[in-house]
Amino acid sequence: MTDAQWAAVRPLLPVPGWLEGRGGQPEAYCHRTMLDAVHYLVDNGTKWRAMPADFPPWDRVYAFFRRWREHGLIVEFHDRLRGKVR
Repeated sequence: MTDAQWAAVRPLLPVPGWLEGRGGQPEAYCHRTMLDAVHYLVDNGTKWRAMPADFPPWDRVYAFFRRWREHGLIVEFHDRLRGKVR
């Protein structure tokens, strides 16, 4: 993910509860790393379990993806990046 792409989607990501004083534990992985992993998966058409070792474990990446999808963030990412390209 380029720095420009990251700047476009970073404000859309939810702020973790522990950063806002709502409790919970710090997340073990950077959001940018998770987005890079999802981008790799989509770009290469691989399966979740075939995620390369360079990325976090597939089940953690999938958990982030599922949470973002449930909050409508995946569609928002797509729309915002498409708007930048067009």
